[in-house]
Amino acid sequence: MYTHFFPAASVLVMTLFASVVAHTQDYPNKPIRIITTAAGGGGDFTTRQVAQGITGPIGQPIIVDNRATGFVAAEAVSKAPADGYTLLVTGSAVWLSTLFRSVPYDINRDFASITIIEFTPSVFAVHPSVPVKSVKELIALAKARPGELSYGSDAIGGRGHLGVELFKSMAGVNILHVPYKGSAAANNAVLGGEVQIVLNDPGVLLPHAKAGRLRLLAVSTAAPTALAPGLPTVAATGLPGYELEGITGFFAPAKTPAAIINRLNQETVRALNTPEVRERFLAASVQVVASTPEQLSDRVKSDLAKFGKVVKDAGIKVE
Repeated sequence: MYTHFFPAASVLVMTLFASVVAHTQDYPNKPIRIITTAAGGGGDFTTRQVAQGITGPIGQPIIVDNRATGFVAAEAVSKAPADGYTLLVTGSAVWLSTLFRSVPYDINRDFASITIIEFTPSVFAVHPSVPVKSVKELIALAKARPGELSYGSDAIGGRGHLGVELFKSMAGVNILHVPYKGSAAANNAVLGGEVQIVLNDPGVLLPHAKAGRLRLLAVSTAAPTALAPGLPTVAATGLPGYELEGITGFFAPAKTPAAIINRLNQETVRALNTPEVRERFLAASVQVVASTPEQLSDRVKSDLAKFGKVVKDAGIKVE
């Protein structure tokens, strides 16, 4: 008795398919809006580089829409139509923070990945009074003096916090966490000797190291990077398998047609791989990645799994 409904259903499916195809072939036919964090910040810089790079080939104006925080930006895009005209640029803090707080969106359910735009490494640094010159020596000292060494971070749940907790877990050491209100306060604490260790961006720490106020030990990335010239990796100098990067991703609302995602990926990757854009990113202490959509999706999932375990094992909570 169901056979009478098949032709009508087939016509409906074909009509919907034709509508989607027509829509994607016509894309874009109006300005595109990319929502990101507040003006003047790292997310704003990254978004404007992408917007400038793709607006010509796309053939439409790209509007950068700044919001107060990454959470506000993500919520807005999660509720937007899946038509490729409202997009999101945001950093990994937006999905890692879901390990501590309740948010009105799900990074895996509500978004379609376009590309990893760039990454920022972190560097382990110690006060000059700490008698270590390598990660291996730091681990040995921490094991010899459990609970006596301390590190400062910019916030509970921030990269400087989670990165050291990952280090502690993998190395099996006990180092006291002292949270501060912001990166500048954490840096001042280690410069003044209030804490012995800090994990922060190389662009922030390098000037202090050159002045002899800090000693840099290693960079957190899997491979050496031009953003931390001459520094070995944590993994190669005492803690194999350690890796930490802050990434910035480019997303669309979930269920955005694959043809639109692919077009945005191709144009963004092309723009990011031009020498002038790469140089501008390096000057801003970030490094271009320009990945496939699948690599961004996989990275989000692996971040949540890896740091979810760290958060659970360390009992980290945000009050």
